[in-house]
Amino acid sequence: MLLIVDDDLAIRTSLLLLLKKEGFEVRGAGSPEETFEILKAATPELILLDLNFSIETSGREGMHLLQRIKKHNAAIPVILITGWGTIDLAVRGMKEGAADFVTKPWQNDYLIQSIRTILNLAKPAQQAGSRRKLDQQYHFENIVGADPKLLDILETIGRVAPTDAPVLITGESGTGKELIAEAIHLNSRRKMRPFVKVNLGGISSTLFESELFGHVRGAFTDAKTDRMGRFEMAHRGTIFLDEIGELDLSSQVKLLRVLQERTFEPLGSSKSRTVDVRVICATNRNLEEMVAQGTFREDLYYRINLITVKLPALRERPDDIPLLSTFFADNLKAIYNRPELKISNAALKWLKTQPLQGNIRQLKNLVERTVLLAGNNVLDIDDFQRNLHAGNAVSAQKHVPEVGSITLEEMEYQMIVRAMQHHQNKVSKVARSLGITRFALYRRLEKFGISFDSEEV
Repeated sequence: MLLIVDDDLAIRTSLLLLLKKEGFEVRGAGSPEETFEILKAATPELILLDLNFSIETSGREGMHLLQRIKKHNAAIPVILITGWGTIDLAVRGMKEGAADFVTKPWQNDYLIQSIRTILNLAKPAQQAGSRRKLDQQYHFENIVGADPKLLDILETIGRVAPTDAPVLITGESGTGKELIAEAIHLNSRRKMRPFVKVNLGGISSTLFESELFGHVRGAFTDAKTDRMGRFEMAHRGTIFLDEIGELDLSSQVKLLRVLQERTFEPLGSSKSRTVDVRVICATNRNLEEMVAQGTFREDLYYRINLITVKLPALRERPDDIPLLSTFFADNLKAIYNRPELKISNAALKWLKTQPLQGNIRQLKNLVERTVLLAGNNVLDIDDFQRNLHAGNAVSAQKHVPEVGSITLEEMEYQMIVRAMQHHQNKVSKVARSLGITRFALYRRLEKFGISFDSEEV
């Protein structure tokens, strides 16, 4: 049974008809007193609570009722209904234990989707089994490992994949966040629809709207034709927003609006378009700390993290290192036509002891570099040791200026100019060679007044 709490009879009736049509058993309450009369006799599966269910619009009564409901039974999920102008109130409600919030006027499809997602997540979780059992239930072919931490994560994403719950994937760089996002999509009802990846760290604030929402011809000087944005490309599928912690505050507001309203306007157009997407975000930054520092919007944070998956660093699951190393080596057999290629047992044990700060990405690069440079087909400890720190400190020390001869800022400027010349102003290649995101490179290019190709995003 679902319970609707709102003093407006028209809203209650509208929601009752909608939810009954979807097959739910529904009851309505028009006051706190009526709400608790129902709660004394029955336990709803979910409550829809309008924060402004009285004449005054401060939301105080709604917040007070939410607190009373949670004190009565904290396990009952509550979805808050609020106006766009009072989202900050809904965020406070999330802190008080609400499961989600929707804004008026709500979209029926999105409201039903939110209800079904929360009801599904409220079901008791089954204990994660063996890797073989998980592989029988889900499609995890591209994810290698059997560590208990990883199995717990796979069990979680297997459960949430069929829902449309927003997922936030956190973890250090190189831990496989994109692979997890792809696994969620491949195990969802949207698997036959597009999976669109967006590296937000590589989009400057001036290009954000055009890249994500598209633009119409004439929207700006170089807009010679209409262009479809990433959200429209992902319609009915999944959009993966990587490096979401890199977004500036103005872009965060624009993103929040489309995530909340499910509508957007292409740059240069006044006509709204509706979009149906499942949103998965990822970051290697601590968003809670950024919220506290005021560099990440709290309302956006609560919108994207209904489910949070924290990926462990590779050093936290060392038993998976030999499995991953063998997996990478096996893939390279065909690529380099070396069918006898293998890693010795001694080398596999040695690899388990390495810190591998770059995680899976560093391990993959190490294996491939060793395969390329080693003449023998059985790779041993010596082969890996020679390539573990190849090309790093030794070459760098030859070119570092004497202390005091140049400032750090001047050195940074010179390095960027040299990298731009070397890579012929290709921003993506320059950023990769400098070990920074494109967004971070754009900031430095603007700071130093270095020209770049604005069409490369």
